[in-house]
Amino acid sequence: MKSYVKQYINTIENQKKLRKDQRMKKLFLMMALLASSAIAVIIVFISIKGIAPFLPNYTYGSVDFLPFITGMTWRQDQGIYGVGFIIVNTLISAFGAMLLSFPISVLTALYIAKIAPKRIAVLLSSVIELLASIPSVVYGVFASGTITLLVSSLAANFGFVTAGGSSLLAVILLLAIMIFPTITTLSITAIRSVDKEIELGSLALGATATQTHFKVVLTAAKSGIFAGAILGIGRAFGEATAVAMVAGNKMFGPTFHLFDTTRTLTTTMLAGLKETTGLDYDIRFSAGLVLMAVILLSNLILNLVKKKVGKLK
Repeated sequence: MKSYVKQYINTIENQKKLRKDQRMKKLFLMMALLASSAIAVIIVFISIKGIAPFLPNYTYGSVDFLPFITGMTWRQDQGIYGVGFIIVNTLISAFGAMLLSFPISVLTALYIAKIAPKRIAVLLSSVIELLASIPSVVYGVFASGTITLLVSSLAANFGFVTAGGSSLLAVILLLAIMIFPTITTLSITAIRSVDKEIELGSLALGATATQTHFKVVLTAAKSGIFAGAILGIGRAFGEATAVAMVAGNKMFGPTFHLFDTTRTLTTTMLAGLKETTGLDYDIRFSAGLVLMAVILLSNLILNLVKKKVGKLK
């Protein structure tokens, strides 16, 4: 009799746990839908505003899509809007910053996670977190007062003249600094998640600590490190205020010379939002749509590369 009672009580408790799990699943689903709906609302709003200038019944005069997406000149004073060169500039600045910041970030993460004494590792981790929390405008003020002077002096040594230091190189250096904490933080997490037995096995087979760190640890953590690189370049694509302070907003392009001024999609959007109506205002949303497309395609390509990198042995 007691066993039946105990079994009945266990059944009731299991049913309560099951109902609780179901309620929690519904709660999580609601939170996921809420987050997704916020993204959907943003996309719909930007799409409505961004597509309007290309419609024939647009109030302020329609814009041809092909010249817009392939144009090499942006002159709002003349009503010329071409983002072709701006797309190229955005890609150059973002991937240039990635090439500069990625190796430094990974080596820093390796030192913090595996080499540095515990106290130093904690201190450096705090510094990295502090760098990640600094507002973009503060980075912009720093860049306009320091990086531009450095670039101007460097250009003078090579016989070039810059617009007060505002240039593609200044943008790349600024973005490299800004994405550094993002890549480093995720790389630290990925490196620390590597199974300790893998390291011990490498050392037991006669490999040195340095060989183990570079050939075993980094290889095992490469998928997570690459994920950090993807998030880092996503931030580079999205920076506006700080980049606008050192880019120069060139009206034609594309810009391939490091000491020449440049223009990105985000700075273009930021520069025209002083208005509230009209073609010059709505066309900034069109640039926003292009930026979203660039980020989406870049992330898809990088994720495909990430999967291939993760499968490599």
